[in-house]
Amino acid sequence: MAAKGKCDAVLMIGFGGPTRADEVRPFLDNVLRGRPIPRERYEEVVHHYDLLGGRSPYNELTMRQAAALRTHLQRKNVHVPVAVGMRNWTPYISTSLRALADSAARRVLAFIMAAHRSEASFERYRATVNDALAELGEAAPEVVYPESWHDDPLFVSAVASRAREALSRLDPPERSRARLIFTAHSIPLAMAQAGPYVEQLKQSARIVAADLGIDSWQFAYQSRSGSPRDAWLEPDIKETLRGLDAKTAIVVPIGFLCDHVEVLYDLDIEAAQVARDAGIRMERAPTVGDHPLFIEMMASIVAAHSR
Repeated sequence: MAAKGKCDAVLMIGFGGPTRADEVRPFLDNVLRGRPIPRERYEEVVHHYDLLGGRSPYNELTMRQAAALRTHLQRKNVHVPVAVGMRNWTPYISTSLRALADSAARRVLAFIMAAHRSEASFERYRATVNDALAELGEAAPEVVYPESWHDDPLFVSAVASRAREALSRLDPPERSRARLIFTAHSIPLAMAQAGPYVEQLKQSARIVAADLGIDSWQFAYQSRSGSPRDAWLEPDIKETLRGLDAKTAIVVPIGFLCDHVEVLYDLDIEAAQVARDAGIRMERAPTVGDHPLFIEMMASIVAAHSR
């Protein structure tokens, strides 16, 4: 449903990532924002980036999504600027909002690039937007957000299409025996209990599995950080693979929208090694990225807020 009033600009909001090796440490310092972390863990994460060429593809992939969205909006005859703002790296949310305000945008649709809502995936981004608006003062545009879209038919169809890409790499007999495992970023248990994150993830997974015609599936979490003393969402994908009662696994990172470092390292390197050690063939589905159905979903939401 369209919000009251017409939006005259779109701001896609993402996490951000370093684009070259000399940005990795400043980027991590931004992410941590002074929170203490053991030095060995910090260096371990730096090494993850080193293994992937000293950079993250996150910004590039998000810009690709934005370009696809602009093209799709033009086809729909919806003429609004589409900007990108990152919480942890350039282009920062504040910079992009200021540019939109300078171009006379008065009502901005802020599209946070996370399908499932928690404090970490949604509220912190809204807080960053609010800080940026406060800096702009009277020049600040109004900012509105779309309703949750984790169960939008176009989103789940895009995820299902990506899962079929992984399934297609298997011979039919192996495909019928493969275990379907969905993954998402783990968050602290207390944070999960305070919001709809887990419920939305499981709802998305159920719809995707039904689209695939698969009755039995599992959910696991990945990319845990923070103190080992704190309770986080489980089971971890590595433990799930170690205990799997099958020789083939299809891993669908439903909680991620592009193939950035937490997908490329945590699944394609770390989890894949665990699977090999356990004698399991693991096929990882691509994230939705710029899949035409996902871009169509975004464009439809934008169009509904722009007319």
